[in-house]
Amino acid sequence: MSTFFDGKKSFTEVPVNSNKIDTSEFLLATEDLIKLFDLLGSTAFNVVQSDMTGNVKKIRDFLLKNPSSATTLQDIVLAEKAGKDKTATQGLLWLSRGLQFTAQAMRETVDNPSKEMTETFTSAYNKTLVKYHNMFVRPVFKLAMKACPYRSDFFKKLGEDQAKVMAQLLAWLAALENIVQIIFDFYKSGNYGKGL
Repeated sequence: MSTFFDGKKSFTEVPVNSNKIDTSEFLLATEDLIKLFDLLGSTAFNVVQSDMTGNVKKIRDFLLKNPSSATTLQDIVLAEKAGKDKTATQGLLWLSRGLQFTAQAMRETVDNPSKEMTETFTSAYNKTLVKYHNMFVRPVFKLAMKACPYRSDFFKKLGEDQAKVMAQLLAWLAALENIVQIIFDFYKSGNYGKGL
């Protein structure tokens, strides 16, 4: 029996060598993660998806123009550091915040089986993205959190074999959390997010 994760690029498959993250594999895994929001079944999540997709495009555009300086995500940030244009660096920072929110939301959902997703996603939003959003953006995201499906319906959409779904989800989630942490640690180490 197939699951949502079958045939998709998992974060478990993204090469991370000496804490350097492969750019093209990361982008493929991220594009497949964005499809997860389709399962939430509400147009309220379009804003989340379009934001993440836009940031993926900024990074991919840099990769296509400068393949030799974009092998890893860290290479991109270091390449842009010297110049004035920090479009990909900003895109990666905002994308990472979106990924952190997604990871936190799924972690809280997995760790609290008695809680519905409206509660776990709202909690994750309040712990991650809310501090970066202004008073115009917050209500849009809060509306999206309220539009989460029932937990049982969402997990059914992930696949019939719930044991397989959970095993894949936990592996995917651990890899995602690790990658997000590496990116944030890297930004912090060089203060690369300043002014972005």
